[in-house]
Amino acid sequence: MIYDRRWYDSNENTQRALEILKDMDEGKRRALSKDLTSIVKQIKEFHMEEDDENQDVSIGIDRVLGLYKLSNSRRWYDKVSLLSYALKTMSTLPKEDFYNIMEGIAITENS
Repeated sequence: MIYDRRWYDSNENTQRALEILKDMDEGKRRALSKDLTSIVKQIKEFHMEEDDENQDVSIGIDRVLGLYKLSNSRRWYDKVSLLSYALKTMSTLPKEDFYNIMEGIAITENS
C-alpha cells in the first residue's frame, strides 16, 4: 500500500476543497480566504466559551509537517498570502472542525 505524504490526501473533501481553491479566480479566493479566517476565529471563540478541558486540540503530525512546508512556501497555496494565512489558522482547529470547513467548501462550490 502506498501512503500519500501530503496532509490533505487523507480526506477527500480536503483534497476537493484545495482543488476548488486552486481553480478559483483570485478575487473569489481572496474573499473566501478572509471569510475562512473569520469563521476560524468564531469557532475558536466558541471552543473557549465551551471551556471543555477534554477538547482535542492536537493538529497531528501530518498537519504539523504541512504547516512546516507551508512556511517554506513549497506549494501553490503557500504563495497566496491570504489563503496561506487562512490555512495556517484553520490547521490549529480540532480535526472535526477543520474537516467540516473543508467539506463545506467542497459542497458549496460543487452546487
